[in-house]
Amino acid sequence: MALSRRNVIAAAIAAFALLGLQGTAAAQKNFITVASTTSTEQSGLFKHLLPVFEKKTGTQVRVVALGTGQALDMARRGDADVVFVHDKPAEEKLLAEGFGVQRFDVMYNDFVLVGPKNDPARIAGSKDIVDAYKKIAAGGAPFASRGDRSGTHAAELRLWKDAGIDPNTGKGSWYRETGSGMGPTLNTASAMNAYAFTDRGTWLSFKNRGDLVIEVEGDKKLFNQYGVMLVNPAKHPHVKKELGQAFVDWMISPEGQLTIAAYKIGPDQLFFPNAKR
Repeated sequence: MALSRRNVIAAAIAAFALLGLQGTAAAQKNFITVASTTSTEQSGLFKHLLPVFEKKTGTQVRVVALGTGQALDMARRGDADVVFVHDKPAEEKLLAEGFGVQRFDVMYNDFVLVGPKNDPARIAGSKDIVDAYKKIAAGGAPFASRGDRSGTHAAELRLWKDAGIDPNTGKGSWYRETGSGMGPTLNTASAMNAYAFTDRGTWLSFKNRGDLVIEVEGDKKLFNQYGVMLVNPAKHPHVKKELGQAFVDWMISPEGQLTIAAYKIGPDQLFFPNAKR
């Protein structure tokens, strides 16, 4: 009789353990990996967005914040379910290669050029970013670049090209590549009293400004569009198609767009939704 009772207890323990393992396995499956940019993380946007999405869907979002180039490489390798980045030409290239399903505009803000208050290149107040780059290079004023294949770095390089300047000729003297994210690059610029090209969202959330101020803003070339897409499950069958697409759909839904618009630091709205469905 005692033996039978022990068997019943053991069976009950085993059953509870099995249920626990099943629950753990279900929890492990109910997440997605989003490869995104340092600007969406360092601006604080994800801390604002993700709790809303996770509460609504029960799906956990694990963000890997990298430069856009590295985030898109994650998609090519199948190491993410979704990419959420800001380099439209590179995103369209990923789609053309078959590694993405469909790209959607999500939101935009703008880039700004920041620099020291004493403004050695004499560019403060300009709305011509290409002319500002020319003056920085002509005077050899210190410039801190991310140099990390991010969307911000790609936009910076396009502007140097528009200015007819190869910044590599200034490497090691006035042009310094940090090889890091936006926050660390701004820290470098602050320490060096250097100019730096940054997205406005990260700038607004950046605390260690030192003598840095916004020097150039308002040029239409500084427009900064963000896009989102599901990684193609035809290329990588392990991609969580339904959960990933649910995140994409929520981002461009009225609720997701309103949640993006609601994110502010003080009076400043950091991102402006512009999804079209």
